[in-house]
Amino acid sequence: MDAPLAMPRNTVQVQSGRVAAMHAAPPDHSRARGATLVCGIAGWVDWRRDLRREAATLERMAAAMAPRGPDDAGLWLSASVGFAHRRLIVVDPAGGAQPMQRQYGTRRFVIVYNGELYNTEDLRRDLLARGYRFEGHSDTEVLLASYAHWGEACLPRLNGIFAFAIWNEAEETLFLARDRLGVKPLFYAERQDAFLFSSELKGLLANALVPAELDREGLGEAFLMAPSRTPGHGVFRGVQELRPGYSLRVGRRGVRVSRYWSLEAREHLDSAEETAARVRFLLRDAVERQLVSDVPIATLLSGGLDSSAVTAFAAKGLQEEGRGTLRTYSVEFADAERHFRPTDFQRSLDGPWVEKVSALFATDHRRVVLDTPDLVRWLGAALTARDLPGMADVDTSLLLFCREVRRESTVALSGESADEVFGGYPWFYREDALQARTFPWALRQKDRVALLNPDFAAWLEPEAYVQRRYEEALAEVPALAGEDPQEARMRQLLYLNITRFLPTLLDRKDRMSMATGLEVRVPFCDHRLVEYTYNIPWALKTYGGQRKGILREALRGILPDDVLYRPKSPYPSTPNPSYLAAMRRQALEVLADPGSPLSAYLNRPAIERLAREEQDPFALPWFSQLMGLPQWFSYVVQLDSWLRTYRIRPVAGEGAPALPHVASHA
Repeated sequence: MDAPLAMPRNTVQVQSGRVAAMHAAPPDHSRARGATLVCGIAGWVDWRRDLRREAATLERMAAAMAPRGPDDAGLWLSASVGFAHRRLIVVDPAGGAQPMQRQYGTRRFVIVYNGELYNTEDLRRDLLARGYRFEGHSDTEVLLASYAHWGEACLPRLNGIFAFAIWNEAEETLFLARDRLGVKPLFYAERQDAFLFSSELKGLLANALVPAELDREGLGEAFLMAPSRTPGHGVFRGVQELRPGYSLRVGRRGVRVSRYWSLEAREHLDSAEETAARVRFLLRDAVERQLVSDVPIATLLSGGLDSSAVTAFAAKGLQEEGRGTLRTYSVEFADAERHFRPTDFQRSLDGPWVEKVSALFATDHRRVVLDTPDLVRWLGAALTARDLPGMADVDTSLLLFCREVRRESTVALSGESADEVFGGYPWFYREDALQARTFPWALRQKDRVALLNPDFAAWLEPEAYVQRRYEEALAEVPALAGEDPQEARMRQLLYLNITRFLPTLLDRKDRMSMATGLEVRVPFCDHRLVEYTYNIPWALKTYGGQRKGILREALRGILPDDVLYRPKSPYPSTPNPSYLAAMRRQALEVLADPGSPLSAYLNRPAIERLAREEQDPFALPWFSQLMGLPQWFSYVVQLDSWLRTYRIRPVAGEGAPALPHVASHA
């Protein structure tokens, strides 16, 4: 193994063989006041069986998500309904416990909730003025009172990230809702007279009513769309995702799904100066709202435009409140300088830029340095965290990065969604992507399909499946009357990125951070900022001929010019050839194993030829800007592990080729 870099002060090097247990005991936050933070929720409504006898099953559903809330577990049962909750204690240890029950007049409600409200005190003051009283300090109680008072109409009043379920005892109805951008996850399944929900897929799979089965659409998601997913699709048969900006009501008469928020097309009348000022105000306000916490606050810093902006506002906000120095964290790979080669997607390494921004805002900085053995060793843990094959070393490095951040900090702010809402990705500027009639981050679909077993691919009909999903997405795009074709196309791309690509990154950030008990907040996902920027014309978005030009203009005077105009640099993927070698070797071992279920799904000779060829590691860019050849081999390894460890059974239907399966999920 290559010699490690010399470690300056405040550097953490994670090395194979020296990585501690993933879920070490968290620090004591019992006196903290602020948001509810990390949670996992699960529930079950059943009109035919007595759920008071199903405590063990509900506890198992919650226990499957224990890392989301390692400090406490709660259970509430009635004849027809059961709620389970996992909690990280950050606020009001007694008063914030869940499931939470409250009586308002003659009405009784029970809630389980995962998320944070950034306007809790505004809501509390409003409700106090209307006669409500509170027993504790948590935003859970404020959310429950908001629903008791306004019903479903409470949702537009909420500023935050959330997934929650509320049982109305008098009406015998269950109400679920998810935040506008889908920062917090929520899955559900309907089974005859039963309805089940959970923060993560593993919570549902812990119930025998939800076997780990894949039908034709699930196979399409896993082999054609992944690591993204079609919104609303839970991949496993009969499992659905409550889409961002939607709510759901369950009663004896059935299930009703409603949309309470969506992007709207409006004419943008503000000047460039007014637009920049508005963007600056909305971003600053979002960051400052998300600093609310009595536990240590940090930012994830890459030295790029987005994370530097969040860091600048956070550092200033903490200083103005007299709350001390902001802690920042960056991640990099051992020997990156030796192996790095600039590409169209990543022009430079982050390290020097991180140091510059940290020094400028006087942050207390930590460098986390990862090496190839870590990325290989923890690939399985990343799969378990996500419940689905994911983004290879990009997932694994984030998992380990969050784990190190969690040692000293409980809450971190990150820069996700800036590229989606401001149009920062390379595919916004490439003619092949602009003209493509498919998702612009997956232009090499034919190369990917060529690596599938021909019989399986013929039955799956890849081109038709992906095209259908693409056309479904385009059909949702809100149109603006009189908009010229080029502007309309850019609106389409922005919508696709916000509703189809961003969820992939939010899933990744939620699962990898939650697996370590770290709460990551995303100020660029503030719905007010997203609504406003969505309607900024493309010429103004690229103000000054710059990618994300209006954001750069908004941050003039806040960031120095060299940081302000630094080309986009994505979350780092390791450039070390040893990672490609390790994952290629593992993938070939999997394919050579007669017990692997992948033989029916993948084209073994084609993959073996690919492995023998001397190729650029960035060849086969089959998804986004980071998923190249090493990541394809990693995906093969994860697919094999997923099919085996989750004991997945294909239920493909008539006309399907012979598909192998492991024993039924129990």
